[in-house]
Amino acid sequence: MVRMTLATPTLHTARLRLRPFTDADAEPLFALHSSTYVMRYWDSPPWTDHARAARFIAKCRTIADEGTGARVAIDRASDGAFVGWCGLTGWNPDYRSASLGYCLDEAMWGHGYATEAAHALLEWAFDTLDLNRVQAEADTRNEASARVLEKVGFVREGTLREDCVVNGEVSDSWVFGLIKREWRPSAVWTPDR
Repeated sequence: MVRMTLATPTLHTARLRLRPFTDADAEPLFALHSSTYVMRYWDSPPWTDHARAARFIAKCRTIADEGTGARVAIDRASDGAFVGWCGLTGWNPDYRSASLGYCLDEAMWGHGYATEAAHALLEWAFDTLDLNRVQAEADTRNEASARVLEKVGFVREGTLREDCVVNGEVSDSWVFGLIKREWRPSAVWTPDR
């Protein structure tokens, strides 16, 4: 399979701007991923090394250059505040599939930003990448993330039992899937408040 560069999009919603990462994002990205509370349901521990942010940003560029996905920084349109990130990785053009992930700053939770960003990125991806299936996973204790996925159309398909061990704690993950024929793009989509 021959890969080609995949241009990371800049997308706009009513309240957000999704854009390629820049080096200037390293500090807010580190703050996000070093939060024990934000990272409590992740499959890796919080960051302790500031260099992790630079490596994450470099990886975002690499997956675009390799044509395997797109990760975007999310800013609030009203004031440019860093909200977090959203991404599609593992894009396989033969299977027409990819995986969705996102991480938002705790202060941005509860405003519908994750749902809004995921919807915008999925709309771009279904149109641009000709996806048939998008998969996502969420820790079974993270009901808020499960609600985000369900709001944008994902269906809970199963449970991966004891699939993560982080800092000695074993956890399960739910697997969610979204099929193109079930996707409901909407030009008038608005977030729940």
